[in-house]
Amino acid sequence: MILAARALALVAYLALIGLILVWTTWIDQPEIVPVSLALVILVLPLLFPLRGMLHGRRYTHAWSSLLALAYVTLGITLAAAADARLYGLLMTAASLAWFAGCLLYVKLDARRARKLTS
Repeated sequence: MILAARALALVAYLALIGLILVWTTWIDQPEIVPVSLALVILVLPLLFPLRGMLHGRRYTHAWSSLLALAYVTLGITLAAAADARLYGLLMTAASLAWFAGCLLYVKLDARRARKLTS
């Protein structure tokens, strides 16, 4: 179960990065700001937890779940707009899966660590 939670968190996290990259560069480029600036604003915060997510660190999963909530909010905001509804729904789904996977992984890994020390 702990491996499934970690896999959910990691796959959803990487899917969110991929979604933002593909959507911003190929599907619907922003008209107001340059593509490079949009990518820096949207993808750069996602790169901070990359190493810890790949290595399965519990602390990184814990604090990155808070970062996922920012992308849930952004996805809901985009889903409310008629022209970016699909993008917003996909971003919300990936962010919620990332959030849920992180929380489940932290809970299960902490339980496993307590059993090992007891």
